[in-house]
Amino acid sequence: MTFIKLADVADIEPGDALKIGEGEAAIAIFNVDGEFFATQDQCTHGEWSLTDGYLEGDVIECTLHWGKFCVRTGKVKARPACDPIKVYPLEVRDGEIYVDVDAGHVSA
Repeated sequence: MTFIKLADVADIEPGDALKIGEGEAAIAIFNVDGEFFATQDQCTHGEWSLTDGYLEGDVIECTLHWGKFCVRTGKVKARPACDPIKVYPLEVRDGEIYVDVDAGHVSA
């Protein structure tokens, strides 16, 4: 695993998200009550940024068509989305957020 620093803990308030990068390669980092998760940023239902959505607990709602995903697992929580999102291993070290951008996976 090759973890790279993408952000600082202080960059993302609880209940917020931060987008790193652009397009299909962009990664979203979510702060769920002080616990951090990394997923692909692009919704699997349409080309739309999930960091523009609404985070409620550990579920992000896409504002394009209102599909929902669990940021912990990537699993679909509400249609019209049918395909899960990719999740990435994440570590917090000394107030810094590291993500293994090469090891993202989709839950079955």
